[in-house]
Amino acid sequence: MRVAIAGAGAVGRSIAQELLENGHEVLLIDKDPRAIKVEVVPRAEWLLADACEIASLDDAALERCQVVVASSGDDKVNLVVSLLAKTEYGVPRVVARINHPKNEWLFNESWGVDVAVSTPRLLSALVEEAVSVGDLVRLMTFRQGEANLVELTLPEDAPLGGQRVGSVTWPTDTALVAILREGRVLVPTPDDTLEAGDELLFVANQDMEDELAELLSAR
Repeated sequence: MRVAIAGAGAVGRSIAQELLENGHEVLLIDKDPRAIKVEVVPRAEWLLADACEIASLDDAALERCQVVVASSGDDKVNLVVSLLAKTEYGVPRVVARINHPKNEWLFNESWGVDVAVSTPRLLSALVEEAVSVGDLVRLMTFRQGEANLVELTLPEDAPLGGQRVGSVTWPTDTALVAILREGRVLVPTPDDTLEAGDELLFVANQDMEDELAELLSAR
C-alpha cells in the first residue's frame, strides 16, 4: 500500500516509521526544509514541497496512493490537503489530524476526511480510560460522528458478568469488536463469556452510547 503523509514533523515521521515496519510504501511531504530529515526515516520517499498546492501533489503522484494522512500541526493545512486528496485525486482513504478541538466539526466528508483523529481528545480519552471502571470512554470518531470507537471496563458487579456474548441483546448499530483480558486480545465469539475487569471495545453509533453504557453499568 502506498501512503502519502503531509507533514514531516515528529508525528508524521512516527507514522511513517510504523507503516514502513508493516511493509508499506511511504512518501513524506513538507515545505519546511528543516523538517526534511531523511536520516531519521531513510526508507521513506521525501518531497520538499507545499502539500496545499496542486503542482506539488502532482509531483507526489497522489493518484497512486491508497491512503493520504494529513498530519501537520496546522488544521487549515490538514483540511486543504484532505479536500484535494479526495476531490482532485480520488484517494480512497484520507486520515486527518485535528490539533484544536474547536475545529473538530470541520473534519468530515465535506472536506474529504474519512477518519479524523483529534490529538487532544485522544489524550483525554486515554487518561479517562486509565482511571475509569464502568464508564464509557470515547476513543475515536469515524465518518462525521456517525460511529465511534468506545471502551468500557466491566465493573465487578455488572449484570452482564458471566453472561455469554451471544446471549446479550446489544443496542442497535453497536458491535463488540474486541475483549482485552489479562494482556490478551480476544476476538469475541457468541460463546465467549464476559468477565469482570474485561476491557470491552465497541464500534457504536453515537446515539446508542447512552443505552450501551446503561446496559454495561453496575447494578
